[in-house]
Amino acid sequence: MNKPEDVLYLKQFVKQHPNNKMGWYLLGKHYREVGKEGKANYCFIQAGDIYEAFEDETHPIALAEQQLASLKDWEKKQKKKRLVWRIALLALPLLLFALVAPAQHYLGEKSPPEDDVPMTVEPLAEPELGVLFVPQNERRPIGYALNGIIEAGSGAPERSFAITLEEREGWRSWLGNAKFWLSATKGEGAGKFDVAMMDRDACQCEPGDSVKAKAQFGGWQEDQELHWTVMSGIAHYKRMYGKWPANASDLVRPYPNNILSGDAKEMDAVFARVLARLKDKETNGGDGASSESNGAGESRDSGSLSVIGSNGLFQGDWSKPLEIIIDTSNHTLAVVQNDLVIRSYKVGLGGDRTPEGTFYIGEKVRDPQSEDEGIFGTRGMTLSNTLYAIHGTNKPNSIGKDESLGCIRMYNEDVEELFDMVPLGTTVKIKNGSLPSRAETPEKRFKLDPQQNESNPAKVYKWLT
Repeated sequence: MNKPEDVLYLKQFVKQHPNNKMGWYLLGKHYREVGKEGKANYCFIQAGDIYEAFEDETHPIALAEQQLASLKDWEKKQKKKRLVWRIALLALPLLLFALVAPAQHYLGEKSPPEDDVPMTVEPLAEPELGVLFVPQNERRPIGYALNGIIEAGSGAPERSFAITLEEREGWRSWLGNAKFWLSATKGEGAGKFDVAMMDRDACQCEPGDSVKAKAQFGGWQEDQELHWTVMSGIAHYKRMYGKWPANASDLVRPYPNNILSGDAKEMDAVFARVLARLKDKETNGGDGASSESNGAGESRDSGSLSVIGSNGLFQGDWSKPLEIIIDTSNHTLAVVQNDLVIRSYKVGLGGDRTPEGTFYIGEKVRDPQSEDEGIFGTRGMTLSNTLYAIHGTNKPNSIGKDESLGCIRMYNEDVEELFDMVPLGTTVKIKNGSLPSRAETPEKRFKLDPQQNESNPAKVYKWLT
């Protein structure tokens, strides 16, 4: 079982069948034999009662948790489990043959470095492109970028860009100008990268093709927006129901449970990747592998999964859900993620009648009914359990002014994009003087394809428009 091809097959097997306890047990045996106790313990914990049956003991780490239960009841259950699995022991040779025989399929493939296999319960399909954002005031941008990519190690995507986004009044602009410093592609050998400089002044050289890089970054941005929306939807689902959603359709339900407002191309694949990464972050702090020394006596994460998001975003707090901020001083509404302004719109307000404070989107409805037809536009989102809402309008000339009774008015095309981008449960902060005054909308709008009925024709809304 210690042949490289056998071990490779076991790794592939547990990635594809994370619930197969025997596979985890056999992989743990391998790691223990080569002295990798940390990974062995992780595998044995996943193996659960299979480990107990063959080792005739409970793993020490699992035992500490199990002692919280009634010892007497627990011993009865273990006795039954051991009896069952001792009988199963007779079938072990057949199981080993079934596991190892298909390994010949992998002999023609290049085997990745052993530590490059993320030890997570669910497989993570890593993106080919990642982005590291360099702060605008960083005095050594090249060193900052290289350190971040090298520290990511095997957790870095195949290719990474280091970019500085335009900053305005303390916020980074997602849609503003971007300065490209370098690109780094994984080279031969673990931890090695081929670096191409992309800024003439920084390298005093002929830079790489920035036109192609900017086109690739634009495509990555569109993917990242979907990742943020799905990630935020998963986070709010878990907060509402106390459990993880099983699939993307759990998020796309009819009104009033429409956490997300539709589907998108490759939604299922994005959902699976985001959910796996969020589960890994919750369980292991993002560390799907054991720590190793960096050669200077310091411990580092061999995969740096805690700082790499599901779409290759180098950012420690990549999993923070999207939020809405409304600045009453300049009539601006923004969708933000940490200090990034993802979208920014001009809105109509009600002056002192628009309340300041923190709310959440408690309801999302298409074509909200009103006594004055069309006054709420094509979309509406109630703020908490109040009569205030973010909605469209049939009075576009009121945008940028204080003419409402307290609600937040938006152009219909803007509120439709916002409706798709932010999930049910999104935090909304209304305050004075917090955002750049310049609004920015993209050439291509974020859009989900409707799958469910999100209207509520039985209700006539009386928001304070």
